[in-house]
Amino acid sequence: MSADKSLKNKSAEELASALAEKRTALEKFRFAIAGSKTRNVREGRAIGKEIARIITELNSRGSD
Repeated sequence: MSADKSLKNKSAEELASALAEKRTALEKFRFAIAGSKTRNVREGRAIGKEIARIITELNSRGSD
């Protein structure tokens, strides 16, 4: 996956800011779903997986 390779090249600060950005995007997505403004439910799944990838990368760096 190209997303995994790009995450490994980022610094911890960049990953933290990307994580905050993705969490904000997920929050906005959830409000849009609740208000029936969006019908693309797969978008939420993709955002959640990206958040998980970032957290996994941050945790793997902490154990090294």
